[in-house]
Amino acid sequence: MRDSADRISSSSRNAFTFEFLRRIAERDEPLTAAEADVAGPWSVETMPGVGWGVFRAGEGAARQFRPHAVFRDRAVAHLFAAVLPGTGREKAFRLCQGAEGAGYAVEAGAGGGVVGYLALFDEPLVAAAHVVECLVRQPESLANLLEAAGGLALERAGAILDARVGGPGPERPPGMAAVA
Repeated sequence: MRDSADRISSSSRNAFTFEFLRRIAERDEPLTAAEADVAGPWSVETMPGVGWGVFRAGEGAARQFRPHAVFRDRAVAHLFAAVLPGTGREKAFRLCQGAEGAGYAVEAGAGGGVVGYLALFDEPLVAAAHVVECLVRQPESLANLLEAAGGLALERAGAILDARVGGPGPERPPGMAAVA
């Protein structure tokens, strides 16, 4: 999370006055501040000669804000824009330390109880599940992920989804059968 000096320095491009921002910065941040700082939405903008910048909504190169991140590759910038909102959220899942008969218990965050078991103690898997849970919860993040995937991956994923969802499907030109 940014410190109060970072917040106040951009006050000339803010709807709140410098004096108000200075006074509010003297207070302790609420528990929700970490999530609010990265909640987004995030946009990816070209930065000529540099790469692709990731900016918060309302900020951007045109308004002379410093990007939260800069990447050489546009797809990588979209990946980071997709996962940023989840970095401030409470973890969606927690892996319990001791193995039980069914394996290592995976609990839902915020006291949601056991949602499943893993045969092996795998913290990176549980962390990845948190990221994915955040992506599917936030349409803006999911859109950034899909844009990063590119056309070919979306075409292949679309065929898989169409086969899984089933049903009559869209009208196809005569002679073209649906691929199952």
